[in-house]
Amino acid sequence: MTTSLTDELASAAARLIVEEGMEYGPAKRRAARDLGKRSTRQVDLPDNDQVEDEVRAYIALFCADTQPAELRALREVALLWMERLEAFRPHLHGAVWRGTATRLNSVRLELFCDDSKEAELALIDRRVSYDVGSLDGPRGEPIDVLTVSSPSAALGEEVTVHLTILDHDDLRGALKPDSRGRSERGDLAGLRRLLAESDGASS
Repeated sequence: MTTSLTDELASAAARLIVEEGMEYGPAKRRAARDLGKRSTRQVDLPDNDQVEDEVRAYIALFCADTQPAELRALREVALLWMERLEAFRPHLHGAVWRGTATRLNSVRLELFCDDSKEAELALIDRRVSYDVGSLDGPRGEPIDVLTVSSPSAALGEEVTVHLTILDHDDLRGALKPDSRGRSERGDLAGLRRLLAESDGASS
């Protein structure tokens, strides 16, 4: 069976995502460059579903002995911050929610606030040090991303936690499933279920 360029790109991007902790978009573009494509306009980049399939295959082949424990450690860090910030309707998304994270990944939480400064004030009240960045929000406007560092005893190192501040009205749209009917993010109860399921699988 012949392998298409798109398949090669998906495989190469997956390796970068797992081995270097890259995000999907940058990994796909770098994979294209690494395969000799100076411009991503020259090729059809794989979609995220195809890349995620390759990520799961790569983890199963090369990281099966370490990834489950690393994923659980990251989910425990996520649980800690979701419990601390429960008032802001926290939702976990990204690789830690989808189950493809390794120790190289950050924890990504979305907070749905009535007032965009509420979460920041909560961190100040807890005397938590944080950095402030921004990214484009659902409506194209810049939104704040608060970044904190959280120790993980299981990993023996600090874990980066990104807190994206969204409007409460954005919550409904955020819960729509992806193209395969899977949830893109989960709330505190959903994360607790995932942790309970992993406990059951390991017992």
